[in-house]
Order: sequence, then C-alpha cells, then structure tokens
Amino acid sequence: METTSAPADVLRSFEDIVRVAGRDVLAHPHAERQAADTAGPAGPAGPAGPSDTAGPSDTAGPGDAAGPGDRPAETGGARRRVGIEIESFVVDVTRPQRSVPPEETAAALAAATGATTTTTTGTGTGTETDGRLPGGSRLTFEPGGQLELSGPPLPMTEAVAAMRGDLQIVREELARVGLGVAGLGVDPLRPPRRHSTAARYVAMDRHFRTCGGEAGLTMMCSTASVQVNLDGGSDDEDIVARFRLAHALEPVLIAMFAASPVGAGQRLGWQSGRQAVWAGIDTSRTGPVLPDLADLADLAAGPEQLAVFWARYLHDATLMMVGQDDGRYRAVERPTTFGAWLAGAGPVRRPPTVQDLGWHATTLFPPVRPRGWLELRYLDAQPSGLWPVAVAVPTVLLDDPDAARGALAACLPVAGRGEAAARRGLRDPELFRAASRCIDLALTALGRAGGDPELRAAVEAFADRYTRRRRSPADDLSARFAARGPTELLREEAARCVPVP
Repeated sequence: METTSAPADVLRSFEDIVRVAGRDVLAHPHAERQAADTAGPAGPAGPAGPSDTAGPSDTAGPGDAAGPGDRPAETGGARRRVGIEIESFVVDVTRPQRSVPPEETAAALAAATGATTTTTTGTGTGTETDGRLPGGSRLTFEPGGQLELSGPPLPMTEAVAAMRGDLQIVREELARVGLGVAGLGVDPLRPPRRHSTAARYVAMDRHFRTCGGEAGLTMMCSTASVQVNLDGGSDDEDIVARFRLAHALEPVLIAMFAASPVGAGQRLGWQSGRQAVWAGIDTSRTGPVLPDLADLADLAAGPEQLAVFWARYLHDATLMMVGQDDGRYRAVERPTTFGAWLAGAGPVRRPPTVQDLGWHATTLFPPVRPRGWLELRYLDAQPSGLWPVAVAVPTVLLDDPDAARGALAACLPVAGRGEAAARRGLRDPELFRAASRCIDLALTALGRAGGDPELRAAVEAFADRYTRRRRSPADDLSARFAARGPTELLREEAARCVPVP
C-alpha cells in the first residue's frame, strides 16, 4: 500500500524542496519561525534512524533528545552545546570471531538502563532499549550489532563527562558477561553480517545489493564512528560560517583521527578504511553538500543559498526506499533520484510528500549533514579511549571565534582532499601543516575556555603522541596488527581501555 497524504503535504517543484530544506539549515530563532511559515509541519529530518548507517539519530543533536522536530534554543549569548554519538563494536572477549547479536548486548545492559523491553523488528532503527543510562545516553544498535550511545545536547565539558560515565557503566556491565566494546572505524576481524530484521534495514540491504555493491553491506554492518553534533548557528552569518568551516575541517580531521587501517583480517591500504568504504558507495548520497567552499565566500549572501545547496543534494540523490502506510519500507531497486520522482518518473505512481523527503534525507550520508544542527559524520570511531579528543577538537575549533578564523585559514589550502587524507593521513605534508596548526589552535582555545583540565591534557597528549609526529591512531593499530594479528587486536580493544600515556 502506498502512503497517502493531504494535498498540502505534496511536493510539486524544486522550490517546495528548498522551502522544506530551509528548516535544516536556517536554525536560528528568526529563520526557524520563517521556515515554519513556509515549509509545513515537518522538515526533512523525518523519522529517526541510526547515525552512521541509516540516517540521523533523533537524540544527540543539539535540538533536544525529544526528536528531530526540535531546534536549538540558543540565542546570541547562549552557550554552545554538543551532542555526542559513540559507536562501538561489541566483542566476545573469549571468542572475538563471533558476531554478537544486539539482543544479547541489550539484555546485558538492561539493568543499567532500566529497560524493560527491546525492539528487534518493525520500522524503527532495529534493536533498541526503552531506557537510558544515568548520563542521559540512549542505546541503539546498528544493523551489524554495533552499539551506539547517543548523549543529550550539553556544553562540551558536561557532554564529555556524561558520556565518559555512561561508557564506563556499559563496559562494566558487559564485562560481567564476557563482552567488551572496541572503538575502531572498521571491524578488523569479522566480515559484515546483518543482525537486524527491521524493515528499514531489510530495504536498505536490498537496495545496496541491487544498486550499491558490497560496500553498502560493509558500511551497514562493519563500520563505526564518533559523530559530533554541533549547534547550527546563532544568526545568518554564524550559520554560514560554521557550515563552511565544518566542511573545510573534513580532510584535516579525517587524517588526524584516522583509525581503520585493517578490515576483515586484512590491511586496507588506507589510514581510514572507513572512508574507503564510503568511497565505494553511490556518491550522490555520500559526497559533500558543499563541494566548493568558494561558493560561500560571501557570508552575507549565504543563508538562503545553503537551503538551495541542501535542496539540490536531496533532489539529486538516489532514492533508497519509499515509506508505506503500513509503516514498512519498499526498497528502490533501480537507480532513480528524488528529482525524477518529483518529475513524475518515480518508483510509485503518487507524487512525493514532505514525509517522503524526510525519509529520503535519513538515507543520505554527507560528511556534514544539516538538521537544524550540524552532524559531523567523518570521524572514525576511536581506539584506546581517544574519543574525547575527537569530540573536543572540532567543537572548540567551531565554537571559539579566534580558533575558527585560524582553522579556516589553515584548512582552505587542503579543502576537498578527503581521499588523500583517508589514504595517507598526516604523511601528506600539506595536511600535516594544517593539522598541526589546528591542534595548536584547539589547545589555545581550550585554555581560554577553562573547564575540564583532564580534557585539555588528553588533547595535549594526543598532539604529542600523534599529530606533531605526523601520526594518527591508525599507525598504532597497524603496528599492533602486524605484531599480534586481527584477533588479538580486537580482543585487546574490547578487554580494556588503554589511556594515552
């Protein structure tokens, strides 16, 4: 059965997409009111899906844990907030080769979250608990069983402290049943296996098998990330500046935090093999929303143009699935775009609606995705407890005005070099120069902000061990792989959290 809708919800032109897309990029209070007047009751965020494989989480963006329809309450003088999403591989410490079903993980964590049920099928994100951890994190699972903690939007030091506490509880509870969590961009040992039977993931799997190849299944089941969700901005100029800088930082932060040189027991030939997986997927859903940073050089003229950029991305991206009235999803098994559907040549006879655009948006994975806040989606999951550094560096570089100006100047010469960053990391001289400048700017900004001295010390230790030596966590992982193999590498990460010396 196809979804029916009221005439007011039907999209009839590209201009309709622009109006709806504006809700995701024009996030300050005045623009939010303006967008609400023109875009209807629901923006492109749509029903929530997990953050790195099937769409955005509705819990960790700075809008609010209640859902994607909410927006930041920030005005010009309010403190910035960050929502942290940490994905990890769940590992049976005695049998690392075993793929752990999400139901087993959820059962082990039920007491800690106060959960009474888990959901394993249906239209949602797969297996999820109905409880939360003491720090406010919600637990969900990716289709391969990866565990995701989505924290509430808080000022950075509070967000990091809350996530640290929740992760510690998770580790302790899982250790009771012989399980652990490992933060790596790609599973170094186990081949992809889909556990979830949620209708969304079944449709996604079918689409990738007919249109996207093996990279799609690997992305769904064998990758993990640290996602940093930041406020969109306080006024028009701030929104555009933050959007531009978030894109400019991409190659530098990919190189700095690369942590996936091994996958399925083999060297991948990339510092960030997770980025290699993304490169094997349809670029209409994985490329940047802003391909040329020069397009936003004029900040004053930018806000409305941002909505056009995001609308064009939505329009041109390949359709993955179509929602139906029974709450299930129908896979799209031949290449077609949302724009083709808008023009009358879509996978179903009826015209697309605002809700369809929302579902479509949750299947798109650009490096920076606008949702009323900014989702930074290009960071590998981090080994050995390094994730606070991966959160702190982009957060302070965007939030501190002096650091933001310096970071943009440092990153513009290497803008668009994401593939080189993923392949070579900081061995690339220009990326190394930009990364060195950015880590110094971040440390200075953290010093100005005061706050958590432990967090600043962790960033300083990371700079000394990695960035200033032209290294990333991938270099340590490669050495451990060579010395002990993928099984012991995965077991080590799951059995203990190794602090940076």
